[in-house]
Amino acid sequence: MPRTPRHHLRLRPSLFAAVAVVVAALISSLLATTAAASRPAGHAPNASPADARPAAAKAPDSFTHPGVLVSTGQLDFVKEKVKAGTEPWKSAYDAMLGSKYADLSREPKPREVVECGPYSDPNIGCTDEREDAIAAYTLSLAWYISGDSKYAEKAIDIMNAWAGTIKDHTNSNAPLQTGWAGSTWPRAAEIIRYTYDGWDSGDVDRFSTMLSDVYLPKVENGSQSNGNWELSMTEAALGIAVFTENKAAYDKAVEKFRGRVPAYIYLTSDGDIPKAAPGSGLDTRDKIISYWQGQDEFPESGITQETCRDFTHTGYGISAIAHIAETSRIQGQDLYPEVADRLRYAMGFQARYELGEQPPSWLCGGKLTTGLGPITEVGYNALHNRLGQEMANTQKLTEQQRPAGSNNLFVAWETLTHADNPK
Repeated sequence: MPRTPRHHLRLRPSLFAAVAVVVAALISSLLATTAAASRPAGHAPNASPADARPAAAKAPDSFTHPGVLVSTGQLDFVKEKVKAGTEPWKSAYDAMLGSKYADLSREPKPREVVECGPYSDPNIGCTDEREDAIAAYTLSLAWYISGDSKYAEKAIDIMNAWAGTIKDHTNSNAPLQTGWAGSTWPRAAEIIRYTYDGWDSGDVDRFSTMLSDVYLPKVENGSQSNGNWELSMTEAALGIAVFTENKAAYDKAVEKFRGRVPAYIYLTSDGDIPKAAPGSGLDTRDKIISYWQGQDEFPESGITQETCRDFTHTGYGISAIAHIAETSRIQGQDLYPEVADRLRYAMGFQARYELGEQPPSWLCGGKLTTGLGPITEVGYNALHNRLGQEMANTQKLTEQQRPAGSNNLFVAWETLTHADNPK
């Protein structure tokens, strides 16, 4: 029987090349997936995931309350540690109760218009507003941990006084002032509203209206000033969005955050010069170097846009980044993975010099103004304790500063709330 002839398919060179490209792409994708799966837990590559701008971090379908900077689980952890007299939480709690912010005889000093000029000149209600907000937050923590209603009632008195009075912030520092106070008010309000029965619903509504009408419009569009401004303003916008359950404001704040963080903290993977924030107009090397306080060499990761200005303002920016990421984590929209490398390097870089290391000549001309402030607990706990990243310098500085107090602006009692807090 005759054999049936075979017909051989002969690929043209162009078709063969196309097939080869597809196969190579599939192999590359498989290798990348395998490498990612085998990467140790907590490891982050040097390139920041934030630059990829994943689309998933949107406002949650249902907000978690209390959920601005601290959650119910975190508060319960702290309450248990303080009750047991465990350190460092017991000392941190005692320091908080001994501060002026826990004074039950405190009289709030609300104003219709808070006017804040450059370098606090003029200072018409600025310090009063910030410190009343910190007091309300301090008293809300004291209420939750102690169970004593007198702390909750005093917090309510302060919040009601401002909600019934303030109408505007003015002068050049108005956006920053609004950001600082607006970051703190929602923390206090979240705890009181969702853990205490004594805040009248009408007063809650009035406070919500204050945040939405007086604070949010001043902070939601950000700022092209030094980066700590926009980061603090974004923290305020996110906290306000959570308290008022404003999903659009939440998404807008996340978008601002994603654009600003890569423009505030440098990674060597960024290239020869730092990134610029969207809309900044910093479209040349000279403009970027000027904005970065004249720093024109970038051999290491972790330098910030304000490192050569001073560490105090740098601390404001780093702290706001950690606060925003912490709130997003509580809301189930965790932003830490996107900024983990930048935040870790920034804290570690600044910690080295805060601990006494002499700066090299290429860094800020060999001269630094330290004074980072009590700002490392939140970021350190998230990155080291939760994600398992090694942070020796940040750890040393954090433990030396315990119990961390307040910077009297928008940072307060973070050893108490976040030291080794697994929740």
